Amino acid sequence: MNPAARNRSHPLLDPETVTATERTASAHLGHRWVTAGFTDLDDRASHPSGILHGQPFSVFAKFSRAADAHDQFTAELAGLTLLTRLAGISTPVPVAAGVIELPAGCLLLYEALTERLPQDRGPREWRSIGQVLAALHQVTHAQFGLGDQRGSFGPLPQDNRPVPANRWPDFYLERRITPLLRGAVDSGHLPAGLAKGVDRIASRLPALCGPDPMPSLLHGDAQQNNFITTATGAVVIDAAPHFGHPEFDLALLDFFQPVPEHVLDAYREITPIDPGFPGRRELWRLPSYLAIITVDGRGPYGLAAIDRLASAITAYG
Repeated sequence: MNPAARNRSHPLLDPETVTATERTASAHLGHRWVTAGFTDLDDRASHPSGILHGQPFSVFAKFSRAADAHDQFTAELAGLTLLTRLAGISTPVPVAAGVIELPAGCLLLYEALTERLPQDRGPREWRSIGQVLAALHQVTHAQFGLGDQRGSFGPLPQDNRPVPANRWPDFYLERRITPLLRGAVDSGHLPAGLAKGVDRIASRLPALCGPDPMPSLLHGDAQQNNFITTATGAVVIDAAPHFGHPEFDLALLDFFQPVPEHVLDAYREITPIDPGFPGRRELWRLPSYLAIITVDGRGPYGLAAIDRLASAITAYG
């Protein structure tokens, strides 16, 4: 399908959705705002997404028809607000209330950012990602989790309640591995042998997790495309925040593509990385593999996640 034909069928270009976006942006601006073009960003997001262009700002929009879309988007907005409040980092500016309900679904709207695309990043942009991640991790807390504040990991719910033992292996098992393993099994996409392999790893987590860390504020889904690099530094998007192990974020930076050493160099200038981290990198990726298998099933990402999960089980199981 050619891009123009695909864009005409994009849910963000539905007339009712465009009207709602223009009305919301106009209220945010204080006078009339109209869209004058559209950029499809579906290949960079887990929901239908894009930029509706206009002046003096453009609008980034994300759309969902899920029954809990309002809760998901509200949690995402609250999570980004939390990161800015606690760590002073930059996050996108919501357009008006940010979350807009429509008869056909729900919209999340932010002021679009002028970014330097990942393929065009230079050392300064890569370093800004490491600096922002280190700034997050400098914020600590007495407990793993995030109280009663639930969140989302992509399109899946994320349980952030603390666990009684308040140790990282217990939190990681009870709030990350166990629910995501259950979801992957229930989806029918996870081979039984791999499910047993994850169970074996789960039983050995206290020995595999290394030194118990101080709970640090995490991005929670820190793959490199969840940082927008701008002229003034990196801006965090699509976060799933909670207090956890800093290595969990570090392991996701190069989950999809390699990142240059500039990222970790800048990070280390602010806070150290334990020498044992490289040996634990795949351990912290297990929730992502299980989530992708659940959502994508036998699609290309799901099949790739199955292969990578199998390799991790061989390494740790």
